[in-house]
Amino acid sequence: MDDTTVASRFFATDGRLTTVPRKRSKRLVVLDRLAQEFEPGRTYPEREVVAILTRFHDDHAALRRYLVDDRFLTREDGVYRRSGQTVPPDDL
Repeated sequence: MDDTTVASRFFATDGRLTTVPRKRSKRLVVLDRLAQEFEPGRTYPEREVVAILTRFHDDHAALRRYLVDDRFLTREDGVYRRSGQTVPPDDL
């Protein structure tokens, strides 16, 4: 299943995330899409990260944790920064 197919399976036509994939390879595709909402090099306070992620899914805490755990975002003293790049398909 390619990235476009995975994304279309988990995102509704309005752009909201319908469910968080359990399988890590599919979740990485979803997280990569969400990470694109954050500008590289810019810092974000937690409230802004929550606001961005809530546009996609009500469980912003889980999404934030996944993004940090899979190194798409870094967190230090309540400040977030995008750290990950697009995941190459071979790494999924």
